[in-house]
Amino acid sequence: MMASEAGRPARATGGTAPRHAEHPVIQIDDLVRTYVMGRARVRALRGVSLTIERGEYVAIMGPSGSGKSTLMNTLGCLDAPTAGRYRLDGVDVRQLDEDALSDLRNRKIGFVFQGFNLVPKISALANVELPLVYAGLPRAARRRRATRALRAVGMGERLDHGSNELSGGQQQRVAIARAIVTNPALILADEPTGNLDSRSTADVLAIFEELNGSGRTVVMITHEDDVAAHAERLVRLADGRIVRDELLGPTTTEAVGARAGSV
Repeated sequence: MMASEAGRPARATGGTAPRHAEHPVIQIDDLVRTYVMGRARVRALRGVSLTIERGEYVAIMGPSGSGKSTLMNTLGCLDAPTAGRYRLDGVDVRQLDEDALSDLRNRKIGFVFQGFNLVPKISALANVELPLVYAGLPRAARRRRATRALRAVGMGERLDHGSNELSGGQQQRVAIARAIVTNPALILADEPTGNLDSRSTADVLAIFEELNGSGRTVVMITHEDDVAAHAERLVRLADGRIVRDELLGPTTTEAVGARAGSV
């Protein structure tokens, strides 16, 4: 399904956009990002508009140069748009200074990266505690929440292991635990299976599906069709624009609404 004339991509035929009492987790309107490289101006995003409701599981795909990395950085509040508006869980990020933006990232977004981004010489438990340290939680509360998050991803028996003692799949499980420990509005995963073998990929995708089934909003950047197929909605980019936005599964208004109510 191609993008609508109004600039917002249409959903797949037969899909019904859910209605929510709460504001969307992601609301971007006519987003533009232009980079100046010497005398050249590169428009990485060209008027992108996208709404992602609470409890959705969305895969974003596109070829090299399509703008998906720029979009990911914008969604993660790691890069600022040149023009347009981005509201994250109802907050207009344009209104925030650097300190407030950093706090928003820590509270509202759980990041999962291809390279895991774990601190190598500390334990799995200490890695998962890090966002809670930044949030100022007391040590006992941090430990309880980090332990619970690690158990949720099947790493309860590896709390004291360093990342150098873990396989790639186990490291990514720790990274997912770190992403969910603050109970963020959004889990943003950038090529989360890119460094994993097929078995570990299946395990990690099963965790994402379970997290989404419990009501968490998941947005995953990937270049692999079989990985994207695990999402419920697929957004494709090309030349800085959304060219396709479709539902992949039998998601209904009632199912999405039920997940939203469980967050």
